[in-house]
Amino acid sequence: MFVRNVIELHDKYLAYVGDCFSNDSLFHRALKEAFEVFCNKGVAGSTSAELLATFCDNLLKKGSSEKLSDDAVEETLEKVVRLLAYISDKDLFAEFYRKKLSRRLLFDKSANDDHERSILTKLKQQCGAQFTSKMEGMVTDLQLARDNHRPAFEKWMSEDEDKRRPKVDFQVTVLTTGFWPTYKFMELALPKEMVECVETFKDFYEAHFVHRKLTWIYALGMCHVKAAFTAKPIELQISTFQAACLLLFNETDSLTFEEVKERLNLPNEDVIRSLHSLSCAKYKILTKIPEGKTIDAGDVFSFNAKFTDRLRRIKVPLPPVDEKKKTVEDVDKDRRYAIDAAIVRTMKSRKVLPHQQLVLEVVQQLNRMFKPDFKMIKKRIEDLIARDYLERDKDDANVFKYLA
Repeated sequence: MFVRNVIELHDKYLAYVGDCFSNDSLFHRALKEAFEVFCNKGVAGSTSAELLATFCDNLLKKGSSEKLSDDAVEETLEKVVRLLAYISDKDLFAEFYRKKLSRRLLFDKSANDDHERSILTKLKQQCGAQFTSKMEGMVTDLQLARDNHRPAFEKWMSEDEDKRRPKVDFQVTVLTTGFWPTYKFMELALPKEMVECVETFKDFYEAHFVHRKLTWIYALGMCHVKAAFTAKPIELQISTFQAACLLLFNETDSLTFEEVKERLNLPNEDVIRSLHSLSCAKYKILTKIPEGKTIDAGDVFSFNAKFTDRLRRIKVPLPPVDEKKKTVEDVDKDRRYAIDAAIVRTMKSRKVLPHQQLVLEVVQQLNRMFKPDFKMIKKRIEDLIARDYLERDKDDANVFKYLA
């Protein structure tokens, strides 16, 4: 709602500047300065950068509440990119947008591939090629998986059906580490049904790509599991963690929390999330003793054979994780590297500079992506002195020298 209102407001004043003031540059500058003031203020605990990224996500994903024609979507995206010019934390927008784009691409939630490419083109024109390079890499990865990897893998399996094809149908998407957000790698103890799939794909991949290393990110996986309940079989659409958890009950009637954790080899929080979604949420596929809405170490779980639902296929969602804090932390870390690089670049070319001038030059270099905090720059200078990249002048502590 906020972004919609800002777009309307911008259209209104842009029309004034065009129609009443003949697109005079002075009025364009006044409009820019005015929008920069309130577009960089927080709104209900969120930054405008985050709200813009969320607005784009709502616009571009399937089942969007914004029922717009293709032309209207294009026009709205154009206006969003125009608003981005007023926002100082462009790197924060990029990180939020990249994480939301990754979910749209990986879980096939993207409504239209052309719109995805179109906004990346607009962002590239507005903010430069470096701004969108990772996002473009993500789109290319998915295209490669669809057009090359999957058909090649299918062909490889069909060459020796009896030995190579596992009992379970599965698909693998190979992603390039540098392009995608960093995902936590966990050594999930896979059930035997899944181990066979992983081994098969490993054999194929290692035969085709000799010097590449595969890291399996199970947290991003999705499974379709057929559950044989007493009333009727129901297909469950669940995560890999949830599936691994449920498959344990094929071999035993009941398990304690500690036993589930030990067999899955997962951290506490992931086991709790999986068990909570299967026993305490809307769909109670597992029964829990004692009953309740929280998962405790002493709880005992068993398969709920009496479970039924009017649908033949249901999606069992995991409790949502607030990624906002992690995104902000990632951006802060990237900013530290960017400030370090800007300081070293400046000092390498200038050799000797007073503190004030060094700070100004660093701010000038980084202004396109974010407004660096003066305290942060000072902290990074101290850090670079400690790491022997710079030194203070012996006669004047406010002057820095570059150490080659």
